[in-house]
Parts: sequence; C-alpha cells; structure tokens
Amino acid sequence: MTLPRYVHTSLVARDWRTLARFYEAVFGCEPVPPERDQQGQWLDRGTGVPGLRIRGVHLRLPGFGDDGPTLEVFSYSPILDAPSPAPNRPGLGHIAFAVDDVSRTAKQVVAQGGSMIGEPVTTDVEQAGTISFVYVRDPEGNVIELQRWT
Repeated sequence: MTLPRYVHTSLVARDWRTLARFYEAVFGCEPVPPERDQQGQWLDRGTGVPGLRIRGVHLRLPGFGDDGPTLEVFSYSPILDAPSPAPNRPGLGHIAFAVDDVSRTAKQVVAQGGSMIGEPVTTDVEQAGTISFVYVRDPEGNVIELQRWT
C-alpha cells in the first residue's frame, strides 16, 4: 500500500445510533464491525481531551467496495456544543453523495428525520456537464450535498 490513503470522515453525533441508522437507510451505508466503546489514557493523550469516552460505528460508504473509506459516526463524552453547520462556514463544509434522483433522495432525507436547506436545481457547468444538486441536513444538522452529473 502506498501512503497517504484517504480512510474516513468523522461525524460527531449526539446520538450515534440514530445518526448511523439515517445514513444506512438513506444512502445504503453498511456498518463495519466492531462497534466502538473506547476510553483510557491512550485516548485522552491522543485527542488532548481528558476523561474522554467515545462510542459509535464506522459505516462503509457506498461505491468503493470492502476496502473503501468509511463514515465514522461517534458520540463523545464529554461533548461540546457548537454552532449549527452552514454551507458557508469555514472548516469542513459538507459531505456529498452521487444519487440517481436528487429530488427523490431529498424526500428520503426528510422522511428519515433530516431537513432541506436549499431546493433542487439543475444547471449547466461549462466544460463539466450538467449538475442537479441540493443541500440538505441529516437529523443532527450536518450538511449533505446530493448531486447527479450528466
């Protein structure tokens, strides 16, 4: 294996089980055992957060096979409050999924406890093709882009 290699993206969840079920139901992500329940000095030292406990699961992202990257959905204790993610806030902005039908998938997001940010649009992007996309939120407010290129 040649390094570096992208491995995972982490979502810090208030309720990791509910958030993991959302990504399984809407996007077909699959759990990668084992579920995690970790604490100890090694974790405190590595994260710089004393007294930390993390619980959660890695979800295999669709489209990459058994060795593809995962979405790490962990609950941390203690957990800090943060402002709601926004598409234009500095830092990690969103995760994106290519889908067959942007509007239908947006409806699934809402049916599974997520919400809309924008509205589905389609536009031509010079020298790239035609994109249909919309920004939505998962049940904990994280921003997701749903997209389809033609």
